[in-house]
Amino acid sequence: MKKDLKRRDFVNKCFKAGVTCCALVYGNPALAQDPIRQQPQKPDPKNLNYCGYKCSAECPVYKATIENSPELKKKAYEEFKMKEKYNIDFDPDRIFCYGCKQKDKPVSVTVNSCSVRRCAIGKGYDCCIECNKLTVCDKELWKSLPQFREAVIKMQKSYKNA
Repeated sequence: MKKDLKRRDFVNKCFKAGVTCCALVYGNPALAQDPIRQQPQKPDPKNLNYCGYKCSAECPVYKATIENSPELKKKAYEEFKMKEKYNIDFDPDRIFCYGCKQKDKPVSVTVNSCSVRRCAIGKGYDCCIECNKLTVCDKELWKSLPQFREAVIKMQKSYKNA
């Protein structure tokens, strides 16, 4: 039995198919035909955090800070295990983060305790990808996140080779 497709349903399905195709083509550089998008770009240390990470606006701590939401701060406090890692009790005024490079904002407990940040600042770097000792660095961050460490070392290679 053949079912008639109403115009509204047809337009809706076409729209969804078009959006999906655009997301696949433009969201995935391997599928994109734009040669500029396919070339790896040299990482810019000024646009990265000291560790090489680029914070997301969706970070739970950052989002809780911007929205100044005690509920979101409590959730982030628990998710990031701040009691265990930094030995601080929950206090909405102490749970915040504006990132590690904000000059005009207060520094959070988590950012202040980052040994990679302290090291990069001490050496005058915008990011640790500028450091020649990155591959032998034994900071706690690299020990606890070995896959991230490898990604940063790979980023350093593209930074130095570009």
